[in-house]
Amino acid sequence: MRLLPSCLVLTISLIAGAAVSQQTSIPFGSEQHDATQQVEITSDVFRISQKDRSVVFSGNVLIGQGELQIAAGEVLVIYVDSEDENNGQIEKLTATGGVTLVAGAEAAEADAAVYTIDTGNIVMTGNVLLTQGNNAVSGQILTINLGTGFAQIEGRVKTIFNTGSSD
Repeated sequence: MRLLPSCLVLTISLIAGAAVSQQTSIPFGSEQHDATQQVEITSDVFRISQKDRSVVFSGNVLIGQGELQIAAGEVLVIYVDSEDENNGQIEKLTATGGVTLVAGAEAAEADAAVYTIDTGNIVMTGNVLLTQGNNAVSGQILTINLGTGFAQIEGRVKTIFNTGSSD
């Protein structure tokens, strides 16, 4: 019986491990995001529900918070349920209808996204594509921690890294 070279065994182990976990951790964003910055939202339609403490923005929705930009077909905004000084503070944004997120030179697309303001976490789901320069990573769930600047992609992850020019 022939023994496989150790580098081949290591490579096979790494590939098998990646296939089992089906997740990839990557840096995201050029600098630490400040989730306390104001959130600006524009849309074609605005509907408010005092009972649910929510607002729905629909049609060409654009959201900006510092360098973070989000575009979607519809966004549900939920406010903190409180009678104190947090009255009017956003708890989370739920975007649907083809979501695009841009932070500096990086961009991500997905079917839907939930941005929880106080934790600084964004979870994008469904047909996720993250691009960083010429590199791309795809999967089904992208979790971004804006505070730490790291992201994780799960669900049949496919990565394309460009290693240099083809000249």
